[in-house]
Amino acid sequence: MTVHGAIAVVRRGGKILIAKRPAGKHLAGYWEFPGGAVEPGETAEEAVKRELREETGLEIEITGRADPIDWDYGHKQVHLDVFICEAPGTDEPRALGGEEVRWVSPAGLKEHEFPPANAALVRSLSAE
Repeated sequence: MTVHGAIAVVRRGGKILIAKRPAGKHLAGYWEFPGGAVEPGETAEEAVKRELREETGLEIEITGRADPIDWDYGHKQVHLDVFICEAPGTDEPRALGGEEVRWVSPAGLKEHEFPPANAALVRSLSAE
C-alpha cells in the first residue's frame, strides 16, 4: 500500500521552515518539511495547506512544485507531492503538531537529520 502525502518547502526571508517529528511517531526525532497525508476527497494542494495550518498555524501560498518523492520504507511506501511555498505576513510558526519548528538557511539544512526519503531534496535546496 502506498501512502499519499504532501509536503511544503516554506520560504520566508531567505530561510526554510522545518519541523521536528515528535516522540512516539514513525521517524521520531528527525527533521522534516511540514506536511502530511492527503485525505480522501482532498487534493494534494488542499492537504498541504491544511497540514501547515494544523501543524504550524501558518497560512501559505503555493508558488511552485518540486519533483515528487517516492520512497519504500519496507513496511510502507510513500508518494510525496512537494510544494514550494511562501509564508506571507509576519506570523511566526508554532509547533502545534511536533516537538519544534524553526527557520533555517538553505545551507543550514545539512546540519539537521532528515528521513532518507528527503535526502535528494535537502541536497538540492542546500546547494542554492
